[in-house]
Amino acid sequence: MASWMASSIASKAMEGRACVSYSPMAVGRSYSQAGISHPSWLTVNKKRNFTVKATGAINPSIRKEEAKVVDAVEVTQLQKPITAYCRCWKSETFPLCDGTHVKHNKEFGDNVGPLVLKKPKE
Repeated sequence: MASWMASSIASKAMEGRACVSYSPMAVGRSYSQAGISHPSWLTVNKKRNFTVKATGAINPSIRKEEAKVVDAVEVTQLQKPITAYCRCWKSETFPLCDGTHVKHNKEFGDNVGPLVLKKPKE
């Protein structure tokens, strides 16, 4: 059940949809046993409905010797050649990166950067 759930969530995430809720009680049991008829899914919109206010560095200890922490991963099932995901939680296009981390890094002396997913060249 858990592996099915993980692969289902991963496939929905690649389609631009994300899981709304997660119940630890449902893991290892069928949805009907957990009182859930089916998982709830929602389309991720460009506007976010929450506010994140950082009063200091977001990254207090990870790879501080680097000017900006950016990780790139190759994923074969992407539609676009490159997609950058926000890790500063301040992007106006969250979950996608819009470069807001640059201002945050200057203001707080931080080094947070995006997660970049790349489609491998064929």
